[in-house]
Amino acid sequence: MNELRTLLPYFRPYRRTFAWGMVFVVLANVFSVLTPFILKLAIDALDDPTITGGQVVQFALLIVGVALLGGVARFGMRQLLNSMSRRIETDVRNDFFAHLLRLDATFYGSVRTGDLMSRATNDTQAVRMAAGPAIMYSVNTVVTFALALGFMIWISPRLTAYALIPLIVLPPIVIGFGKVIHARFEQIQEQFATLSTTVQENLTGVRIVRAYTQEAEQAQRFDALNQEYRQRNMRLIYSAGAFHPILGLLAGAAMVVVILVGGRLVIADDITVGGFVAFGFYLVLLVWPMIALGWVVNLFQRGAASMGRLNTILRTEPTLAIPIEPSVLGSPEGRVTFEHVSFTYPGTERVVLEDVSFTAEPGQTVALVGPTGSGKSTIIALLTRLYDATSGRILVDGTPLTELDPRALRRVVGVVPQDAFLFSDTIEANIGLGLEEGDGVDAIIRRAAEVAQLDDQIEAFPSGYDTLLGERGINLSGGQKQRATLARAVARDPTILILDDALSAVDTHTEAQILDDLREVMAGRTSFIISHRVSAVMNADQILVLENGRIVERGVHEDLMRAGGTYARLLRRQLLEQTLEDELEGEAVKSARG
Repeated sequence: MNELRTLLPYFRPYRRTFAWGMVFVVLANVFSVLTPFILKLAIDALDDPTITGGQVVQFALLIVGVALLGGVARFGMRQLLNSMSRRIETDVRNDFFAHLLRLDATFYGSVRTGDLMSRATNDTQAVRMAAGPAIMYSVNTVVTFALALGFMIWISPRLTAYALIPLIVLPPIVIGFGKVIHARFEQIQEQFATLSTTVQENLTGVRIVRAYTQEAEQAQRFDALNQEYRQRNMRLIYSAGAFHPILGLLAGAAMVVVILVGGRLVIADDITVGGFVAFGFYLVLLVWPMIALGWVVNLFQRGAASMGRLNTILRTEPTLAIPIEPSVLGSPEGRVTFEHVSFTYPGTERVVLEDVSFTAEPGQTVALVGPTGSGKSTIIALLTRLYDATSGRILVDGTPLTELDPRALRRVVGVVPQDAFLFSDTIEANIGLGLEEGDGVDAIIRRAAEVAQLDDQIEAFPSGYDTLLGERGINLSGGQKQRATLARAVARDPTILILDDALSAVDTHTEAQILDDLREVMAGRTSFIISHRVSAVMNADQILVLENGRIVERGVHEDLMRAGGTYARLLRRQLLEQTLEDELEGEAVKSARG
């Protein structure tokens, strides 16, 4: 339950709503306990021989009036407190999402997407129930209990004492069941996270599932997870199902005691008939809070378990240290310097980069080549500060990255990643991502699309730039997605442009056209190109050849070819592969014609 304390700051903006809600809770209960009191007066008045029919009608109208006022008060308390809990749920979810955006690559490398989705949806709903209905009904329970008990003592202290005997065992039962409910609800939420992850992965990778004919196997796996989720819910239901009958049994025992003892007291004229009837009503009012107490405890335990899961993420801090007073780049030139940089991915012992040093002067194009796993993309990840170097320094315009605000750094960097990602939005919105709205934005977007050799294809779509893309741009080909992300980077007019194997899905001819257009764009800005095609890197001002995380060669294309080292071997291998591909294509064409 301590986890719910972190929810208190969310109540501050709604203090007035909460206060009025509590007032309505109290009024609703006052009107509820007045009804049996009026009924007592009416029944006792029947013994008076002077009572008239008009007075009986007055009692009846008074009961109706009190019931109407009680209904209005109950409507008010639900309207205020439930609407407040909805707003708190929205605030918690917004803060949770904003915190997720602050966390870095290290965090996302260790947490499942489905788990985060379940926390942002299912857990925030459970927190809402604790913040609204649970509080409302717990206060309702306390007030009803206090008022009803007060009237019961006023009618007969002796009968009240007998009625409460069966209820002595209630506190330990509530505490015991509360612990069980809390533990089992946590297990349910964990399984729901696993279930969400499975759905998310299968929907995202549906093409792979179909390509490998794994539909039946994945359906069986989902069914097994779903059955486990059902079983965990059933175990919670069994607990709750046992809880409520036990409370009902105690309430029934109390009623039996009241009838036995109260009947004797009426016979002995210790209490009036009206008092006995009213006492029965008050006992019902007293029993209902005790039954509702089980539901309230259930809600609080679920809310505490869910808030604990949310707090686990909210208390996670980014591993990238953001300076309190970050340095300002001013007018960035784009000079990038790596000084003896080494890096090991968090949670591993393998050294990915070792003692890497180089300088990219403003306006230069630097190419990174090397076999798979040599550390090329890691250099880009460090430059964009997805991670911090394990040792050494990385500087932009002479300022260490650790002294810059990551957001300010990324505003001057345009990245075309290896894995092209597009949002479920229009093509125009995807290319113009991050651009401020203005009169010239459309022209910038179209010029960027022309550079990426995508403008003609976009115009061929029925809705042009307003074409709505599916999830991750699924209705575009691989080459079109890469060119769209290239256009997005170009549209930002970055000081540093990074192409991380960004043209691997386009053909050689299209690649050549894109590179020709990019030369104009890359002029005057620092550019980094990672590519397995020599045609993409041979005109670079500086080529860095990496192998096993170290720079083994550096220079321009001609010098590296004359050296006959790793770069020359990579080129020969690539030319051989290209020759084989051309021969296979020629054979296929001949077969088709024959």
